[in-house]
Amino acid sequence: MTDSEYARFCEGVEVEQRLGRLVYDRRVALGLSRTELAERAGMTRSEVSLLDTGGGNITVASLGRLAAALDADLTIGFLPRRAA
Repeated sequence: MTDSEYARFCEGVEVEQRLGRLVYDRRVALGLSRTELAERAGMTRSEVSLLDTGGGNITVASLGRLAAALDADLTIGFLPRRAA
């Protein structure tokens, strides 16, 4: 694996970790178990578990259902990076 490939891999992991933390924090704030969230979102418990521990891939449609299940608005955007 080249340095640039490794850097891209790390960026992907970081995004998954941030998403997982958002899902976990919101789920806990609502007092929902993984099973309850899965039922609300039309997902399996294992899919929710994978997501809120920072793993897995999710479609935009599934993100929309997850946001609704978490009683949250989903915002997706591209923000310019700050110069280093």
